[in-house]
Amino acid sequence: MSYHTLIVGGGLSGLTCGIALARHGKRVAIVNAAPSSLTLSGGSMELLGNVDGKMVTNPLDALDRLGDSHPYRRIGLDNIEPLARQAKQLLTSAGIATVGDATRNHFRITPMGVLKPAWLTLDGMATASDPRQLPWPHVTIIDIRGFVDYPLDFVVDGLQRLGTQVDVKQVAIDRLRTARNSSTEMRASSIARSLTSRAAITQLANAINAVTTLDDVLLLPAVIGLEDDYARQQLRQQVKAQLFSLATLPPSVPGQRIAFAMRLYYQMLGGAYLAGDTVTTANFDGSHVVNMIATKRPDVPLYAENYVLATGSFIGRGLVADSNTVVEPIAGLDIALPEHRDQWSDYGMMGDQPYMSMGVAVDGNFHGIKDGSPVDNLYAIGALLCGHNPLVLGDSHGVDMLTALQVAKQLL
Repeated sequence: MSYHTLIVGGGLSGLTCGIALARHGKRVAIVNAAPSSLTLSGGSMELLGNVDGKMVTNPLDALDRLGDSHPYRRIGLDNIEPLARQAKQLLTSAGIATVGDATRNHFRITPMGVLKPAWLTLDGMATASDPRQLPWPHVTIIDIRGFVDYPLDFVVDGLQRLGTQVDVKQVAIDRLRTARNSSTEMRASSIARSLTSRAAITQLANAINAVTTLDDVLLLPAVIGLEDDYARQQLRQQVKAQLFSLATLPPSVPGQRIAFAMRLYYQMLGGAYLAGDTVTTANFDGSHVVNMIATKRPDVPLYAENYVLATGSFIGRGLVADSNTVVEPIAGLDIALPEHRDQWSDYGMMGDQPYMSMGVAVDGNFHGIKDGSPVDNLYAIGALLCGHNPLVLGDSHGVDMLTALQVAKQLL
């Protein structure tokens, strides 16, 4: 079977590229081995949060302070804002309502109760416009009895340090009584699966209303709405006070919702999704990829006009390291490495670790480089790219989506 584009990796970058191509009628296939890092996302996305050790308020104004090898430089700094708008529109089309834009960061509340810069956040999540304080002088956290994935003490302490008075009200409902007897069922995604029916949502709303007042601002861990936002909206309508969601530790219900909605939208557009399979090899004819081989179909090569690697960094095994070298395992693309092995890491634990900026080398059009020359029909996007440290810069989701859209634009 032959495609216009074969994308390896079904995370944020792979799904973004696939959706952008499928919306224009291209025959696209995504091969995805396992759940992506989207399941780790707390419901917010980053475009650019820190540069030169300083928090960024306006990402667009800080772009010119990025290094020459940063993926945004390859896109072209003038293209970042329109691509950021296109990314938000793509999420909206997939049924993912967000707040925020590229002109000014807002601030998400982490599971540790700390404010971090964000570009886009799911509608209904608690956010702040000022990194030094919350918009409310007093909040009430709703603690679901038995929930094991929420560091409540850290959250309370973090919010109090921001100058907000915090109360905690515990609720319990019959729907979760059986789950509370299990050491494994009171996880965020398990609770979300239990709280899907109207009856369950009404039970929870009644329990919340019984211990709060109309004037309260309520913060509920994000355990509602695994596959869509309907249940959370129903709860918000039935609870009398203002109600916002708080990010939990991974796996994250909002992150899983984003992943599910994007995949569903991609498939509704006609995109093929080959789940649970791993691409192992790219076969070449000179500087041209002829086909790729996957583990489930070793005798049936995957043919396409174009190939996109969206396999992620070390966690997604888009990069594989041993004690002496780092390789890209599918196509053997060149890796941008420091000159000496002892330059891979900084011995200061909180230092800017150089290995986090490792990735495949690409040309100005995101063609992968192999043996010093670009491959004419193979592209790399997202976390696989070299030139940026997402933990330091706070740019992971922006790099994922914007490089995906830029490559899709070229392929169209």
